[in-house]
Amino acid sequence: MIQVRKGNERGHFDHGWLDTYHTFSFADYYDPAQMGFRSLRVINEDRVQGGQGFGMHGHRDMEIVTYVMEGNLEHKDSMGNGSIIKAGELQRMTAGTGVRHSEANPSATEPVHLYQIWLMPQRRGLQPSYEQRAFREDEQRGRLRLVVSPDGADGSLIIHQEARLYLASLAPGQSVSHRIEPGRAAWLQTFRGNVQVQGNQLAAGDGAAVTNENNLAIEATVPSQILLFDLA
Repeated sequence: MIQVRKGNERGHFDHGWLDTYHTFSFADYYDPAQMGFRSLRVINEDRVQGGQGFGMHGHRDMEIVTYVMEGNLEHKDSMGNGSIIKAGELQRMTAGTGVRHSEANPSATEPVHLYQIWLMPQRRGLQPSYEQRAFREDEQRGRLRLVVSPDGADGSLIIHQEARLYLASLAPGQSVSHRIEPGRAAWLQTFRGNVQVQGNQLAAGDGAAVTNENNLAIEATVPSQILLFDLA
């Protein structure tokens, strides 16, 4: 079964400095029918204006994955990390027992476009940690490139949850397929373009919960980029 979550039905707030869409309930957006999917709790699509950002704030017991689509994002945290996350790069932060961090747009003029994703950890009280890595476009061209996993397979970032995340960039007419093992489910998020998923059309910003399916076939109708979650 595939349940589509249309991008224009997400929670939306335009704060001037921040234009944000919430796939699931978050902050001032609450919908009891949209509280997450399996271990996936948050998918926020953010556009942050130049010189603006999220000031230092705290999290605990959450796995946070950030993907920058356009622009740059400056990260600082209480673990002593400080870095610039560039377009095409992924960051993974385990909040664990508690971490404080800030994310800001270091450009004075150019906006930054990003997705921030939260997953519940397998257990509470983990040691906070941080990783960042670039995955080249050619690594994901025409294929599902593993970018986050519980075991770091194929150079992926390590997450403390039985979840695997795959990026793919597809040309028009190009397709990928993914086998879903019994008892598992998938979430598909369309970052760019437009894809067909077993009779369903997903545009940029659209997502889909996939349950009770053995195989997922995804075909692009225009140049597209997707993120696929394989979830326990």
